Parts: sequence; C-alpha cells; structure tokens
Amino acid sequence: MPEGIAAAPMKRLLADEISPPSVYVDVVGMDWSPSKFPGIETKMLYADPATGMATLLFRLAPGAIVPLHEHTGVEMTYVLEGSLEDAEGKCTAGNFVWRPAGNTHVAVAPNGAVILGVFMKPNHFAAGQKFFTEETAS
Repeated sequence: MPEGIAAAPMKRLLADEISPPSVYVDVVGMDWSPSKFPGIETKMLYADPATGMATLLFRLAPGAIVPLHEHTGVEMTYVLEGSLEDAEGKCTAGNFVWRPAGNTHVAVAPNGAVILGVFMKPNHFAAGQKFFTEETAS
C-alpha cells in the first residue's frame, strides 16, 4: 500500500462517522444496453432515482440522432471518440460541451461517437420518449 493511503476505513473529516465507501464500476465488463433510439446504446455508470442525476456512457452509430429534447437540468458531455453535433456547434473527441437547463436541440453523430454524459435531471423529449428513466411520466 502506498504511503499515506489507509488500509482501513477512514473517519470523515466533517462528521463523527466512518467515511462511506467508494463504488467502483467495471465499465469494460458491462454490456451495452440498447436505447429506444436507433443506433444508440448506453452503459449506466451512476443513477440516483431520488434526484434524477445520472452518468452514462453512450455509443452512437454513424448517423445516430438524439431527437428533439429539452434539458431540464445541466447536462455535461465529454466526447471520447467521434463527434456530437447540433445547430449550435460540433463537439469533437477530447472536447467538452455543457448545456444549461432549458437548452433545446437535436443532436447527431455523423460518423459515430462514444461520449460520457452527466445529467442533473433526465431530458424531456418532444415525442415523450423516456431515455434512461423509468417508463412512467416524469
């Protein structure tokens, strides 16, 4: 064990209790899950049903489209491979885009993409589709 790293659970700095443990996710070992949108698959890395916050890895086939939707909270997107484009611009591999609540757009991955998306709340889709949320209305 490297110096300065405790082998046993640590006490929190701001409370008189043990630090909650980290959660390690085997992303490589996870299967891709199909979405309701043609050519888009996901891996759910984190989800908090109480708040709607989520982190997902997306794989978009060439030409895949994320249909018209509105961001109900901040969304942060880091493009790992390919590009994600909309009427406002193009986010390419190694770059980052964030969208404020209320931003409304259609996105496309002309040549495919792998992206990491962090959502404060699920998006609202014009046609009523649910993306990474339960099937009930939100």
